[in-house]
Amino acid sequence: WGLTDNGRCLIMSDGSSTITFRDPATFAELGRLTAIDDTGPITQINELEYINGEIYANIWKQNRIARISPETGHVLGWLTLDELVAIVNPTNTDDVLNGIAYNPETDHLYVTGKRWPLLFEIELNQ
Repeated sequence: WGLTDNGRCLIMSDGSSTITFRDPATFAELGRLTAIDDTGPITQINELEYINGEIYANIWKQNRIARISPETGHVLGWLTLDELVAIVNPTNTDDVLNGIAYNPETDHLYVTGKRWPLLFEIELNQ
């Protein structure tokens, strides 16, 4: 699961296709949506980061990150990171892409994975 914020509320995933919005003071649920693309709901949503008005979501055991609309839940696009995973060349099936961080000053995304020896810095072109 993952947790991020948009400056007003917490945004939480639980490993399903559901994204829940919560009050940061009380943790009360403020709303929820289902992440969906052209093929249907996106399950296994994991690590989250809120970037420039979009939710970036790592999909567990996949080499991609979804860009999700916080208003509709629709996937706006994908960051496909097969080339980065190939560089790491993990030998354990659990050593998957699983870390997202964002630096708003540089507009760079940082990604890593479970037990990865490397951290990758990606320049976002919005």
